[in-house]
Amino acid sequence: MHKTLALLNLTLTLSLSAWMAPAHALDIAAYSAQTLMAKQQAGETVGLHFHAAWCPTCRAQEKVFNTFKDDATVPGTLLVVDYDQERELKREMGVRSQSTLIIYKGKEQKHRSGGQTDAQALRAAWLSAK
Repeated sequence: MHKTLALLNLTLTLSLSAWMAPAHALDIAAYSAQTLMAKQQAGETVGLHFHAAWCPTCRAQEKVFNTFKDDATVPGTLLVVDYDQERELKREMGVRSQSTLIIYKGKEQKHRSGGQTDAQALRAAWLSAK
């Protein structure tokens, strides 16, 4: 009887923890063409942040994006593109400056901005892709 109650308690606890688990928040990863393609084909929200280590605006954006990692209202994936290394991608996408943010829902571009560091504006950009 004691084992049955313990098993029931464990099952209930696991069920509740799964039910109460937070929704997915922003995932931040290094850019790869394969990841971008997979996210777009799945119809997910995916952003490209053209980031340069020497850029103070990029670092300010990075701080804001990191606050979204625990915020379930900002779902999707942000792929950080090395601005100095991904020359071909910049050319293909018409990116002319670091700190450019492009957000897609699937393959449809929903937002493009450059130099934006305001947290509310960046959140609104993500929400525009829903």
